[in-house]
Amino acid sequence: MNTLLNHEQLNQQNLKLSNPVHSILRPSLGLILVGFLVAGVLYSAVSVSIAQLIFPKQANGSLIQLDGRIVGSSLVGQNFVSEQYFHARPSAVSYSVDGMAGSNLAISNPDLQKQIKERTVQFAQSNQIAVQQVSNDMVTASGSGIDPDISPESALLQVKRVAQQRHLTEQQVRHVVQQHIQPAQFGIYGQARVNVLQLNLALDQLSTH
Repeated sequence: MNTLLNHEQLNQQNLKLSNPVHSILRPSLGLILVGFLVAGVLYSAVSVSIAQLIFPKQANGSLIQLDGRIVGSSLVGQNFVSEQYFHARPSAVSYSVDGMAGSNLAISNPDLQKQIKERTVQFAQSNQIAVQQVSNDMVTASGSGIDPDISPESALLQVKRVAQQRHLTEQQVRHVVQQHIQPAQFGIYGQARVNVLQLNLALDQLSTH
């Protein structure tokens, strides 16, 4: 009888030891802590340190400085409205990095067609060219809304206006544009492009000299 009771008591004790919440909670919390330290802290610290060591400019947002102050980023488009500057692509979000997006309007949408028509006429008049010459990227917004680049063709279409406004020769301005044409990535990805911010900063330097 005593032996039977002892077995029953042992079984109850084993159930108590095998089923309490703390026996499951403890390893779970330990796993979460290890995962947080490895994936959340250690991995982030190592990857950021490597990036800062190998690609410091890119790791810090590809910021562009002028006379010790930050004037923008080569990755973010800006709205240049002065006729002395090359203009960037239209933006559906007013070049805001907080709400990057396209217009989400289909090409058949009447509102989008109206916007494109108005932009085409405005760009043609501003740059003294025919409507048929206007390139697509200057009248359509990018998917992100902050595209920093335009096509070389779009930049060259603006040379005459910029040269007149800055009292420079078209050859001088065209030469600056050609210096800032970036080829396709590795020669195969994307298309040739011109960074508008970098181009305008180079023009300011040229006008100053």
